Amino acid sequence: MILPIYIYGQPVLRKVAEDIPADMPGLEELIQDMFETLTESEGVGLAAPQVGKAIRVVVIDLDVISDDLPEYKGFRKAFINPHIVEYDDAKTDTMEEGCLSLPAIHENVTRPTRIHVRYLDDQLQEHDEWVEGYLARVMQHEFDHLDGKVFIDRISPLRKQLIKNKLRAVQQGRFRCGYRTKVATRK
Repeated sequence: MILPIYIYGQPVLRKVAEDIPADMPGLEELIQDMFETLTESEGVGLAAPQVGKAIRVVVIDLDVISDDLPEYKGFRKAFINPHIVEYDDAKTDTMEEGCLSLPAIHENVTRPTRIHVRYLDDQLQEHDEWVEGYLARVMQHEFDHLDGKVFIDRISPLRKQLIKNKLRAVQQGRFRCGYRTKVATRK
């Protein structure tokens, strides 16, 4: 089932997500729904808070960019209770990022190119590994959602000030995108 994407301004996007029990009822179905939603919205990653759930689940599908990055051919993976253990700050890279929860907003974000992560896969197998390159960037972006952060939290205060009208428009539902969304209700 395709789920609506929660848009910037929704409180769930600012909550720190909880670890879940590996035998959580409905987990397999949620992961399947998140992959369907990700495919429909043409993204590469989706965190559970983006579909209204404050739990530590992320799906990433890099097969969609495998024409440009062939090393990711067939890469489609779920991450349960993922945590970044360590950042290797020796080398960073700046790249434009966007987010399904912030339609039509793209900004340059600097991140470490290598991270140490721990997570369970969808078979509930534990992983403790160093990840680098584009996958490390996508993981950092998606795992930020689990800590109540969005990519614009990683840009300079000046850049954030310069896009404040765009951010306000997104919060108010004044944007266009090709997928189902859920905008915060105005008070």
